[in-house]
Amino acid sequence: MSVTRRSFLSAAGASSAALFLAACGGSGSGDANGAGGTEAAPSAGSSIGVMLYTNVMSLDTDLATDGDSFEVIADCIDGLTQMDKDGAAVPALAEKIEASDDGMTYTFTLRDAKWSNGDPVTANDFVFAWRRICKNAGEYAYMMDEIANIKGAAAIVSGDEKDETTLAVTAKDDKTLVVELEVPVPFFESLMYFPTFYPINEAFYTSLDDGTYGTSPETFLSCGAFKLDSYTPGTASLSVVKNPDYWDADSVVLQGINYQVVGSSDNALTAFKSNSLDVVMISGNQVASAEEDADLKDKLEVTGAGYMWYLTFSQTKKNAEGGMLANEKLRLAISNAIDREALVDNYVMDGSIATYTAVPPQFATNANTGEDFSADQEQFSDFIGYDVARAQEFYEQAKKDLGKDTFTFTMIYGNNEGDEVAKVAQAIKEQVEGNLAGVTLNLQPMTKAERLDKMQNDNYDVALTRWGPDYADPMTYLGMWITNNSNNYGFWSDEEYDKLIADCTTGAYVSDYDARWSAMLDAETLVMEQAVIAPLYTKANANLINPAVQGIEFHPVALNRVYKRTSVA
Repeated sequence: MSVTRRSFLSAAGASSAALFLAACGGSGSGDANGAGGTEAAPSAGSSIGVMLYTNVMSLDTDLATDGDSFEVIADCIDGLTQMDKDGAAVPALAEKIEASDDGMTYTFTLRDAKWSNGDPVTANDFVFAWRRICKNAGEYAYMMDEIANIKGAAAIVSGDEKDETTLAVTAKDDKTLVVELEVPVPFFESLMYFPTFYPINEAFYTSLDDGTYGTSPETFLSCGAFKLDSYTPGTASLSVVKNPDYWDADSVVLQGINYQVVGSSDNALTAFKSNSLDVVMISGNQVASAEEDADLKDKLEVTGAGYMWYLTFSQTKKNAEGGMLANEKLRLAISNAIDREALVDNYVMDGSIATYTAVPPQFATNANTGEDFSADQEQFSDFIGYDVARAQEFYEQAKKDLGKDTFTFTMIYGNNEGDEVAKVAQAIKEQVEGNLAGVTLNLQPMTKAERLDKMQNDNYDVALTRWGPDYADPMTYLGMWITNNSNNYGFWSDEEYDKLIADCTTGAYVSDYDARWSAMLDAETLVMEQAVIAPLYTKANANLINPAVQGIEFHPVALNRVYKRTSVA
């Protein structure tokens, strides 16, 4: 499929949209994006209207788990570092960063910055926030112990240590934060721009009623480029405005961002053409329509979103006909019965690419060789690919192993994650049932929040889900399948796999880059051989952008869109 402007392959409801009259193209300056209309040229202080795929359920860094929530949080709060236009970590709230020779201790010197209530940002704001993440042991707490390897985090997250003050994160004084690690983490500074590691003003937090932090502009403080203007958890719209007290306010041109959840690609295209939204994402036939539209094709930009969509299978006896999907031959049969090229060409149609590895391509590069970890999409061709004969061979072995000829499973998927998701789910059902006689795959749509709840509580058979890279290392995916990891939704366990990951994160390979890289590939091989998941495709975003809007930074890792340096012509 052809795409205009920047190609992904080279890059590391309409009525509701009418709410955004403050958007740069919606200020009465003309029909900027409609066919035959004149192009809007909003002033440099304008707000812009931006589409979100899903409702933002929480602005609490301890509770947020999705990219849309992370984006809004990052609009409003800085980390110790932030991403530059190329995705590299650069100082933000930390004015100076010093690492010990052994890479085990980091000292961050904070710049003069303040919260939107006037309080200074202090080192204790980080200490408080990080202790809270570890103590609450939420879905992203693993970032503190398994990924960042902060000393003491593992014991607190597991519950073995009840005193969160044992976390080796110290406010030496108001401007000096000292962090001790269990082992060197070469990408530690880049972790600091991920929202899990953002600060929280302790005095403000403790002044609120329990459970209310981050649920409204009155219960949320900003220290970033923007501050929260309107927000109610789960609603279809929210807005942020420029933070005049931001330490780097001179770099921020936008007056604000008006976000609107648009669940349909048809509605997204309508909102853009009617000049109600300035940045939308489209998929399916709407992409082809935009490419053929003389007025729209130059406004289409396809960027890597980083997310990999895949199937995960519950392997416990609680589900899937008493645990039938614990049989790896049955999982392999299903995986090989799916035509991934047809999924992206006929249903997604936005530049996304079929994927045959557990770690998706184009985000994790070897620092020594420059090679993409997943450049070779045929390396696991013995275990994954569209091969009906092989799928049926695996299926016959599974039927013999299990003593059954028919299987009925339910596949859950989100009905508010883009309208292409329902089309992909239906296509998978048709392919699996058509290629594996005797398998019935019932579909059960639900909200993303409901899907996540079912997966986290092991209340499903098969789930169509996605994961986006939180940092530029293969471990952001491979870490999910450790025994008892909170994101190991299939509840798969393998001692060899666990040892390989442990060697890469805390053991023998931590200081040997090449050995670690090789061991991660060995770990991925186990995932693919046993069909722990069935990778489907790596997502691209087909964006329509008002040409007056310049400087949105797109990233496939951590934060997909950054607006700090965005301007309007």
